[in-house]
Amino acid sequence: MTLKDPICAIATPLGKGAIGVVRLSGEGALEVASRVWRGKDPRKLKGGRFTLGEVVDPETGEVLDQALLLVFRAPRSYTGEDACEFHTHGSMAVLRRVLEALVKAGARLAGPGEFTFRAYMNGKLDLAQAEAVLALVEAEGDLARRQALRSLEGSFSRKIAALEDRLLSLLAHIQALLDYPEEGVEPLEARRVIGEVLEEVEALLAQARSSRLAQRGARLALIGAPNAGKSSLLNALLGYERALVSPIPGTTRDYLEAPLELFGIPLVAVDTAGIRDTLDPLERAGVERALRIAEEADLVLYVADRSAPRPSLPPLPPRTLKVATKADLPPLWEDAEFIPVSSVTGEGLGQLKEAIREAFLGRGGGEYLLSERQIEALHQARERLLEAKNLPEDLMGLALEEALKALASLRGRKEVSEEVVARVFQNFCVGK
Repeated sequence: MTLKDPICAIATPLGKGAIGVVRLSGEGALEVASRVWRGKDPRKLKGGRFTLGEVVDPETGEVLDQALLLVFRAPRSYTGEDACEFHTHGSMAVLRRVLEALVKAGARLAGPGEFTFRAYMNGKLDLAQAEAVLALVEAEGDLARRQALRSLEGSFSRKIAALEDRLLSLLAHIQALLDYPEEGVEPLEARRVIGEVLEEVEALLAQARSSRLAQRGARLALIGAPNAGKSSLLNALLGYERALVSPIPGTTRDYLEAPLELFGIPLVAVDTAGIRDTLDPLERAGVERALRIAEEADLVLYVADRSAPRPSLPPLPPRTLKVATKADLPPLWEDAEFIPVSSVTGEGLGQLKEAIREAFLGRGGGEYLLSERQIEALHQARERLLEAKNLPEDLMGLALEEALKALASLRGRKEVSEEVVARVFQNFCVGK
């Protein structure tokens, strides 16, 4: 990957739209732009300015589209290079011709993630921020959006930098004690410092589950006896009628899925067939499928009607919340393990949603969106810190150095192989 030649790519999603954007960046980018632009000379424009003109074929002079040109001057651009954007009409026919014109004028097509790769190499982003760019582009729920934006703004990197600084200071102090014992260097409580850094690392690792849920979403299964109020509860959670509701037991014989977002987490809520003993082969197949869905779900809501005689509990997965429905009716039983909810009045619905949030995110929720690479690096740092904590002070150095390298790799500092960097950027779209 050459880091200076001008590169170009379509930056907006494929398909029709009012506006499309073609990006151009690199050494000589403004010279390339001037060959396809009819209007004010891009080479003479100040950075951050739009100008109206026409995009033309550099070989034939054919007008391809009327467009806006936005110029960026190095280093005040996304990549840190001279760059510009062509804001054209959003037809793929237009965007393809503009891209072809830029290639004819001397640019080459960008590789996946190459714009962000250049931003990383030019010091505009560290590796954690670069990963946050991809996470933000791919965010499907509001939680993932918030977490990725927080990392892009540098919050995660600053936290890691502070941990690195503490370990570096500790290493320097230990080295001074070993090398210059006669100088009267004050001893430092090394195990206390390691313990505090370890606590911070473990707190970050505790967010791994919420990171995975924010990125891939989760499945929420509703199970219970026939006529327990599962379909009504699903409709109440969704805020609209998705499932048919009937007083006749056994209405739902197969499962029904509906997308749902709670606290920024993209969920798929699954209403299942009522669980009971039955001779009907079709209903029995539905019951078996319901139990299988519950076993595979990220969280299960076991639903029981508290205005009817209490049913016997089926085997439930450990990740289960118990819900007592029809709380607006006189109860025939009560149990503190069950959350009372009325799908009619909405009573208890907020409490149930909060219980779902806590089951997925814990009490604090997730602050950062961690990639699998970052989770692995944090695990490595944790292992080396645990090792260092159990060693005499004069032998801690090597383990602390390894922990420091693992933390430094999160931001792309030191000991980060080209293979690791390439893996980070390989999943980017071409225009980013």
